[in-house]
Amino acid sequence: MGECLTRDGNFGNAASRSHVYGWRAEEAVENARRQLADALGADPREIVWTSGATESNNLAIKGFARANRSRGKHIVTSRIEHKSVLDTCKALGEEGFEIDYLDPDADGRVSCERLQEALREDTILVSLMHLNNEVGAINDIRALARLCRQQNVAFHCDAAQSVGKIACDVRDLDVDLLSVSAHKFYGPKGSGALYVRRAPGVVVEAQMHGGGHERNMRSGTLATHQIVGLGLAVELATAERDDEYLRLQKLRSRFLEAVLELPGVSVNGAIESSFPGIVNVCFEQIDSETLMIHLRDLALSSGSACTSTDVEPSYVLRAMGLTPVQAQSSLRFSFGRYTREDDIDFAVEKIRTSVQTLRGQRLASVSQS
Repeated sequence: MGECLTRDGNFGNAASRSHVYGWRAEEAVENARRQLADALGADPREIVWTSGATESNNLAIKGFARANRSRGKHIVTSRIEHKSVLDTCKALGEEGFEIDYLDPDADGRVSCERLQEALREDTILVSLMHLNNEVGAINDIRALARLCRQQNVAFHCDAAQSVGKIACDVRDLDVDLLSVSAHKFYGPKGSGALYVRRAPGVVVEAQMHGGGHERNMRSGTLATHQIVGLGLAVELATAERDDEYLRLQKLRSRFLEAVLELPGVSVNGAIESSFPGIVNVCFEQIDSETLMIHLRDLALSSGSACTSTDVEPSYVLRAMGLTPVQAQSSLRFSFGRYTREDDIDFAVEKIRTSVQTLRGQRLASVSQS
């Protein structure tokens, strides 16, 4: 990345094809495009560069809906999608599109049965995430997408949390559109991509105009340094993916074995059908915001980063059937590439001490009243 930011390095504009500096930049961009395409099992021509999953989701959903409104105006998504999907669908609803929001099961997954019930003759697009960012639940995207394929409905998958972590072969998943975010697999923030299947009927209308870059789907000068960082990051993450998955499973087991020894502690969602790098835990009768204050030495949250300033209970947990009190008592813990066993042990000790302190204060308060 640094080589693309210096005067003596690869500083050219990848869209400038009249001189060697532009050619070198274009070569770097296309190499990264191939790296991401290889990780996804895609054709490099199916990769469109964006600023991240939020833009990719907007481009996929708005772009497809607006390009295909003559075929229908019905879109299906779920209540536990990322805000960049929910807010995009809400905006389309204000344009006259009809949006149906599916409820997940208690594990945080969307079933084919519920999707089948929601599909209509005028349904043009279904948008469902691969891996939930709050509870780690993994949807069976292959089954969901193939159900849509049988009824000639396009399928978009927000794979921000899954690329580089679990298998994401677009041919196997059978999706038409798939969103990618670089920083989720340790690439640079502010960089992402959208996979757009090269097939009849998969047409995306540009949401940014001016120059016709990225095959007229996303105009704007490409950030070469961000793109080469994304390319190498996804290549590394994919190569290490299986070993890293097993390592995270061990870390999660170590964490839960200790935390679940505390009374009134439970896991939200199903462990066997979730990604081991995300665990959502409910601490009965303890307010999550108060608990986080006691856990200042840990980096955790009560929801996604995009809703971290919202004091309302997690909409994801509420959609899964938790009561407002249960949702308000839950925290999300994440384990990643740089998490080690001593980090787990440190976190567990902090949690144990904090929970015991808060419960002791609560009991004292109750007895005084």
